[in-house]
Amino acid sequence: MVSEALPIRQHYNTPILLFSDYHTHPQGHRVQRYTQTLLQPWADSARSLGLTDIAFTDHDRYHAGIDFDEIDCLRERNPDLRIRAGIELDNDPIHSAAGRNWIEKHWDKLDFVLGSIHFLDRPDQMFDSVPDGATQFEGRNVDAMYANYFSRVREIAATGLIDCLAHLDLIKIHGHRPSAEIGGLVNETLDLIRAQNLAIELSTAGWRKPVNESYPGNRIIELAIEKGIPFTTASDAHSHAQLGDKFATLAQRMASFGIQEVCVFQGHKRTQLLL
Repeated sequence: MVSEALPIRQHYNTPILLFSDYHTHPQGHRVQRYTQTLLQPWADSARSLGLTDIAFTDHDRYHAGIDFDEIDCLRERNPDLRIRAGIELDNDPIHSAAGRNWIEKHWDKLDFVLGSIHFLDRPDQMFDSVPDGATQFEGRNVDAMYANYFSRVREIAATGLIDCLAHLDLIKIHGHRPSAEIGGLVNETLDLIRAQNLAIELSTAGWRKPVNESYPGNRIIELAIEKGIPFTTASDAHSHAQLGDKFATLAQRMASFGIQEVCVFQGHKRTQLLL
């Protein structure tokens, strides 16, 4: 029997039902060729959770594993689901150039591209690796690191190769907080996101990290709403068992902000749907 996701009631008695997860990693953090054996469990998990729209967004450094024919086959086998071909482009100093070239070459086959920042001043280590990445913050000015991080977010937002920004305030992952007001640090970035007509994701992944807080934080969401920036919903799942992780809690959080729409993508075309 297929279970149904339970609606969360907003304060004005409108039910919220989250139906889309636009940040998933079927390959995990290694190259695994897309096959039906690898992908079908994601479709099964989506169906069991009441999700109807999912995007595969493996990191660009693992693009060798992506097979669009296998995605098409999965769609044929699961006609009740909308399955989007996507990828996550980050600023890996070793692999991102090749990743960008691959995205440009396959742009017409992709539905959705996430942009993210995982590297700061160390080319050999992602700052968000847990726990090792926390050492990059030792003895550093946290405000300066936040400013550095958001400048890099603006760089990837300006490439013209992405549709949405992932985990926008990932810099907080180890629990480091700036002394400056976050709005002053992020406003320029949000203005660029709006000017580029991009979305940002509301992600549950931070609840699984040392910061124990979803991405992005409250003030950033408030500013994004004021600027008219649309949202996707995301788990950043690295296993099909994490798909839709903590979506009931995310739905409650969205209700508290009065968020009534999420966006989905097909062929990079964004559509905003009522919850």
